[in-house]
Amino acid sequence: MTDTPHWPLDLPAAQVRFARQTDQIDAITRFYRDGLGLPIIASFSDHDGHDGVMFGLPGAAYHLEFLQHSHGSSGISPNKENLLVFYVPDVVALRGKADHLHAMGYPPVPSENPYWDRNGAISIEDPDGWRIVLMPGNGLS
Repeated sequence: MTDTPHWPLDLPAAQVRFARQTDQIDAITRFYRDGLGLPIIASFSDHDGHDGVMFGLPGAAYHLEFLQHSHGSSGISPNKENLLVFYVPDVVALRGKADHLHAMGYPPVPSENPYWDRNGAISIEDPDGWRIVLMPGNGLS
């Protein structure tokens, strides 16, 4: 990789938040908080018709947010390649997390892209059908 790991000078972002809608905010909260163990850093109710929960990712500048509109919203994944990938260097921890999620009712599913299965990843669908991937390793180096 030739790019340097810094923000583009013309996009000096201070924070990044990945947000998506759901109709199952309570189930999503249990999955990401109780299943994956991500800490809740904020939540809100009836903010312009939305309820929401934000999970912290390593580093205060990265958040994962889920929103539920009071009139309903489609939280269904448009395809099986919408992934949230967690690179986990500790294979024992990775398998433990996958076992914990399975015990909660979220078993592993075959990956759409064989790359993940071929490289030891475990794919799991959240309550809305969006997939997380627990991938052994450190990610890009």
